[in-house]
Amino acid sequence: MTVSLLLWFALYRLLPPLEGMDDFGARMLVALKCLAFATLFTLVAGVEAVAHERLQSAAFDPLAGHETRRLRVNLRFLQNTLEQLVIFAVGLFGLAAYMTSGEAMRAVVATSVVWILNRYAFWIGYHRSAAMRGLGAPSMAIGLIMLLYVVARIGEDAAGTAGTAVAVGLFLAVEAVLFWKTR
Repeated sequence: MTVSLLLWFALYRLLPPLEGMDDFGARMLVALKCLAFATLFTLVAGVEAVAHERLQSAAFDPLAGHETRRLRVNLRFLQNTLEQLVIFAVGLFGLAAYMTSGEAMRAVVATSVVWILNRYAFWIGYHRSAAMRGLGAPSMAIGLIMLLYVVARIGEDAAGTAGTAVAVGLFLAVEAVLFWKTR
């Protein structure tokens, strides 16, 4: 997590401000471009890893039961990345909606780069052991933090500080129930 935070802050500080970000459409285009990179370098990479492994092995027939550990890890990475990409995408577009200056929009780019790198850390770690997939856990945190920020801002737009408290509080209540029920 520390490495991810340091990298994010370094990128945020070192990237030049983006031009023309006072226009909502321009911010959405930047978010779309970042999402395209994230999709290509994570989800598509996972799809390709599974496809190449199937084409090169007895696992060509997915119903024959010839999946290697490597293929199973790649399939799990692919499924998890699909799930995380949806959360990331919604958070990224929401973040871009609220970052109204070229300086602030650097957060969208920095977040995308760090998210992609953390997905690779998750993937590589998973190939080492199930526990080492935790190296990429910040990618999951990034999506959740972005989404919570966006929902908090929406709550603030709707009802000020009380709206923020209700929106975030409801989510935290759901999380508490999930933790309690899955102990």
